[in-house]
Amino acid sequence: MNRRDRLVRALHGEPVDALPIWLMRQAGRHLPGYRALRARYGILDLARSPDLAARVTIEPLDRFDLDAAIVFADITVPFFGLGVDFRIDPGVGPVVARPVRDADGVEALRPFDAERDAGFVGAAIRRFLERRPDRPILGFAGAPFTLASYLIEGGASKDYLETRRFLHRDPAAFALLLDRLTEVAIDYLTMQARAGAEALQLFDTWAGQLPRPLYETVILPRLRTLFDALAPLDRPTIYFSTGSDHLLDLAARSHATALGVDWRVPLGRVRRAVGPSVALQGNLDPAALLTDAETVRRMARGVLDEIPDGRAHVFNLGHGMPPEADPTCVEALVRFVHEYSAARTGTP
Repeated sequence: MNRRDRLVRALHGEPVDALPIWLMRQAGRHLPGYRALRARYGILDLARSPDLAARVTIEPLDRFDLDAAIVFADITVPFFGLGVDFRIDPGVGPVVARPVRDADGVEALRPFDAERDAGFVGAAIRRFLERRPDRPILGFAGAPFTLASYLIEGGASKDYLETRRFLHRDPAAFALLLDRLTEVAIDYLTMQARAGAEALQLFDTWAGQLPRPLYETVILPRLRTLFDALAPLDRPTIYFSTGSDHLLDLAARSHATALGVDWRVPLGRVRRAVGPSVALQGNLDPAALLTDAETVRRMARGVLDEIPDGRAHVFNLGHGMPPEADPTCVEALVRFVHEYSAARTGTP
């Protein structure tokens, strides 16, 4: 099978010779090339340089037999175009200088144009494809609610009280903010697809903070708008959220091609809850990569055995790769997933 096809075929539930595997944050601090660049450049500096971003994106593929790359960027990149004053602090994450906490703050956001404001991400995708045409590359964006949470909180938070207060106190302004960010994500992901991304992932890191009724009435309709708008691009889409076991059946109705699942819930239980129509991605505990090769293989087998038929499954971590990950464990994981799935369910 052409290795460029394996990921897309699996996301569409088609037979593959072995399950595809890629790892969230696979281009990161566990690799020496990235560490060397980070000693000289900030994350946003790397993301805004197409050549450097492509270099970082390629490094894990040169070391491991991964089935796809994901463009090096950050979900906050669209904030540049919105006129948001922000930075990313090491060990802290995004820091927004003036949080958006009322209707005036929403109205003050500038119109976003992906080509003008974030065209460097598309350029990085094109640079990658020039150098590694043998593998597909994923584009990605932050989901409207997660981006809104960063804008409202001013950064990461333990309880997202300001976000929840804004939602309850001024639902009209909150809805306007979500609508704006939905448009941003559509434009941003469309730009990446046109640059050559063969699949698109939406990260909704903080959706698990919401109860089911609010998720169903406030978030889900906008997710459907977003994924329906991307459908004409003919690219499989992946919706990933964390801490959202109570929402997974609703998330499966978002019109995404696949559902990314964190490590807290067995994939077999997810499959039974959401049915066969949506592909699944995940969901090894990232802590496995801090152990040893034998433990990694045992834990990976447990994930693979949750879906015995192996169809409509892309192997991944249940969250981003930790910077302390042992490259030897990563190599063992990639090899095991390919060999075990090919022997059990692969179709030559």
